[in-house]
Amino acid sequence: MSEAVRVRAPATTANVGPGFDCVAVALDLWNELEVTEGDGQADLGHLGVQAFSRLASVDGRTFTFTDRIPRERGLGSSAAVIALGLVAAAAVTGLDASIEELLADGFPLEGHGDNLAAALAGGVCLTWGRRIARVADDAPAVPIALVPEATVSTAAARDALPSEVAHDDAVFTAGRAALLGAALASRSAELFAEALDDRLHEPYRAAGTPLLSHVRGQLPTGALGATISGSGPTVIVWARPESARECAHELIGTYPDVAVLSLSVSPEGAHTL
Repeated sequence: MSEAVRVRAPATTANVGPGFDCVAVALDLWNELEVTEGDGQADLGHLGVQAFSRLASVDGRTFTFTDRIPRERGLGSSAAVIALGLVAAAAVTGLDASIEELLADGFPLEGHGDNLAAALAGGVCLTWGRRIARVADDAPAVPIALVPEATVSTAAARDALPSEVAHDDAVFTAGRAALLGAALASRSAELFAEALDDRLHEPYRAAGTPLLSHVRGQLPTGALGATISGSGPTVIVWARPESARECAHELIGTYPDVAVLSLSVSPEGAHTL
């Protein structure tokens, strides 16, 4: 490798209410990686370097990461780093791997496929096992992220989930998940607004994401609803496109101690620059 390889990968918001572990959306917020020839020893403890090493040797290479996605906030920072490593390794070796092949390579590092699928494929993705259905370039609403200073461990958030749920709650969530898939594929704002409630994971993560009840209790102008982003504590407010600017302005005034990020859905996943 004589020239540097530069790659970027997007943030993601997973679950989107009832789509637990199977729905994610790529966001226009990017981490980057530059791989160059060098004599330094690669940090094999780094998740991105581990991902790279699954497809290519790290010997004689230097890895420089640029992190813009907040860590442990539910915005898919680990999935982005894994995607960076995989796509960079494919570029270095000339490997013509499909997105599903890259997902399978990275799955053991991430442990679940939703964030990584969207980070690799971009747009709006549904996943099952190690398969991806990319159903749309965009979502029916504009994502506005409320990012607190507090952090949440994905492992701790998963430990908070019960091993069983009531049948009524399972039926409720299954119905909303089916509705969510239809809303995302058709880009129907009306169906999307009806689909965002969940009883499978969000009630058990509420303690780690106290913003959710506050936002849902007083939705800002033009908001269709709000969801926990991944494991939290970030909350995504989904706004009608024509009201997104007003919605974000209202959120900034209401939550002065929280970072309000006006984002968009990225139709593009991880790629070389």
